[in-house]
Amino acid sequence: MDQPDPAIIQAAAGGDSRAFEELVRAYQEPIWRYLCRYLGDPQLAEDVAQETFLRLHRKLRTYSYRSKFSTWLFTIARNAAVDSHRKAMRRERLLEVVPPAPPIGAPGASLEVEQALESLSDKLRESVLLVEVLGLTYREAAEVLGIPEGTAKSRVFAAREQLIAWMNADTSSVADTSSGADTPSVADTPSAANATLKRSSGS
Repeated sequence: MDQPDPAIIQAAAGGDSRAFEELVRAYQEPIWRYLCRYLGDPQLAEDVAQETFLRLHRKLRTYSYRSKFSTWLFTIARNAAVDSHRKAMRRERLLEVVPPAPPIGAPGASLEVEQALESLSDKLRESVLLVEVLGLTYREAAEVLGIPEGTAKSRVFAAREQLIAWMNADTSSVADTSSGADTPSVADTPSAANATLKRSSGS
């Protein structure tokens, strides 16, 4: 992922509104896509994205350049999403409401991929989204998630395996109702699963 010019970051931190707007324009789409997948609700993702950039505006002067700017910003976004989820959980417990309906997928994403992602645990889903959809390295994803790099690698591997198994099970059920031709499944490899995941993200 491309990084902004340090001069723009410094100008924005110094109060230059145009420089800050440039940072927002550069990252609003990838931040929204990440939050949309993470939260499962496009409208909520939009709200949390706004909160993310509000936090960025408050914290920009604390950016130390020890990590990539994009990694630092995605960490802010993840923390905002976690806070939003915690607030929702507290509200649900308070009101004693029933569990919400299954989340609506991001615009343009296929139903199959959305269902496959929903079959993953939260830890596996957020790891594979950061690496396969947003294109972060394992090290960058680990920094965002606050986990060792080896743990990030193992989670992405496990997520890939589960996605492949889910897709194979889905295609097998379709094949059982077809003519019975012995045609290899396109979801038999990690690269095929990853390509499907990326296409659904709009990247």
